Amino acid sequence: MGIELIGFVAVVLLAYLIPGPDFLLVSRYAVKHRRLGFAAALGAQSGLCIHMLMAALGLSAIAARSAELFMLIRWVGAAYLIWMGLTVLYSSRSQHRSEQVDAQGAIEVASRRRAFANGFLCNLLNPKAIIFFLSVLPQFINPTVGAVQQILILGVLDVLIGIAWWWGVIIIMERVARALHRPHIRQWWDWVTGSLMIGAGALLARNSPS
Repeated sequence: MGIELIGFVAVVLLAYLIPGPDFLLVSRYAVKHRRLGFAAALGAQSGLCIHMLMAALGLSAIAARSAELFMLIRWVGAAYLIWMGLTVLYSSRSQHRSEQVDAQGAIEVASRRRAFANGFLCNLLNPKAIIFFLSVLPQFINPTVGAVQQILILGVLDVLIGIAWWWGVIIIMERVARALHRPHIRQWWDWVTGSLMIGAGALLARNSPS
């Protein structure tokens, strides 16, 4: 599994390098506070763990074979992204953000839970994750060895690579936040991320089979 493992790591790294809904969500939270960014990233990787378990149990294949179920997942995912984007645009108009930071930079527990939940749902409702575990991951599995064990190993490796990736993204976004300290620049950032989320949701809905 040596060559296959190297190839899998390369593919996973490439997938993380291509910005997607998870990147937009984690980046937005990371700009607000590092802890919120980590909470959103942990939620996204937890959603990835669910996809991994579904693939190992064969549930992902069942969902993909059912055109109605797979289309439903796509539409729910698209609606969630659009809703998140609209929420970002709406919150950018308010001077008082729901996530309040005190003088020590402490973040409310409710805000971290919200960030985790949003990250979890953002990944869980992304049909591209299902496609990855169904079409990409099997190419790196040795048919002479137990498939379930290999899916779990490669899935855990994917999650660990993602944790390292998000750590780097959050550190960078924390520095970007210093440039977004001014209210009008922060508002511009929210409008950009919110619009991109809406665009991603619209694109996902457009690509859904009718």
